[in-house]
Amino acid sequence: MITRDRERFLEVAMRCAPDVGPATARGAFLVTPEGFARAEQSAEDNRYMADAAGYDADAALAAHRRLQAALATCLPVVAFPGDAATPDATFPNNAFATARVAGRGRLIVGRMRHEVRQRETRRADIRGFFGDVLGYETVDLSTQAHACELPGALVIDRARGLGFAGLSERCDEDGARRMHEAFGLRATFVFDLAPGEYHTNVVLAVLAGRAMLYAPGGFADADDAHAIARLYAPHAFALSPEEAAAFVANSIALDPQRVWMSARAASALREGTRAGLARAGFSVQSVDLDAIEAAGGSLRCCVAEIF
Repeated sequence: MITRDRERFLEVAMRCAPDVGPATARGAFLVTPEGFARAEQSAEDNRYMADAAGYDADAALAAHRRLQAALATCLPVVAFPGDAATPDATFPNNAFATARVAGRGRLIVGRMRHEVRQRETRRADIRGFFGDVLGYETVDLSTQAHACELPGALVIDRARGLGFAGLSERCDEDGARRMHEAFGLRATFVFDLAPGEYHTNVVLAVLAGRAMLYAPGGFADADDAHAIARLYAPHAFALSPEEAAAFVANSIALDPQRVWMSARAASALREGTRAGLARAGFSVQSVDLDAIEAAGGSLRCCVAEIF
C-alpha cells in the first residue's frame, strides 16, 4: 500500500511486525570526495550548501578517511573513488541503494533530478560490484522521467518494510511509487516536505526500526511528522530548529546499539534528545565532517547501506 492518508497508513503500519529482515545493514559503501567542489545545479534546490569559497578538498578527503575508519569499527565499509566530474558523488546514498526482496539482493539505481548527479548513476564499477561480484539483480530507475532520489527522499524502516517518502523537486509521487515497488515495501506514507527542504533524510531518521528523530518544521504539515512519531513512541524525538539545522536528523544506526552523526550534529544535541536516545538503547557516535557538510549533506548522505 502507498498512500497520502496518514490514518490509513497508520492502520496498516501498526500491524506490521518487524519480520521483513534485519533492521540494520550488513555493510556499507562510500564514494571519496575527489575534486570536491560546489555543484551549481545542486545548489538550485539545496539551501544547505556553502558558497564555493567554503569548499576545502583536502579537508574533505581527510574527513572522509576519518568517516570510513570510524564506521569500519561496526561493519565492513567499501570506498569507491570519486571523480571531479561528479562533485556530489560523496553522497551515494541518494543515487544507489540496496534491498533484499524475496530473499534476493537487489541494487536500486535512482533517478536524480540534476544532470550533474545523473552522471553518477551510470558508473559501471558500482553497478559491476553489485551485479558481477555480489550477484545482485539491478532495478534501474535512472532512465525513467520521475525523480526518485532513493533513501535521500525515502526513509525506510527495514525491519517492518515501511517507507516515508517526502515529496520535493527531487521526488514526485510517481517516483515514490516506483521506489515503493523497487524496495518491496509493505506500506509507504507519502507527504510533502516544507518549502526549501530537498530530502526527507535531512528532517527524518528511523533508527534500527525502534527510534525516530524528526524535525517537525521540515514537513509541509507537521501533523504528518507527528503521525509517523506515533509508530515509534516513546522513542520518537522532535528536534529543535537548532538541532535540525545542525543535521541531527541526517544520522544513521548501522548496528542496534549506536547512532552515527556528524560532530556538528552531536554538539547540537539537547540533553533531552541525547538522554532519549540512551533510553532507546543507543550511544551517540560522531565524526568531524565540517568540510563535507559544506556540500549540503551530512553523515547519513555519505553512507550507502548494503543489505
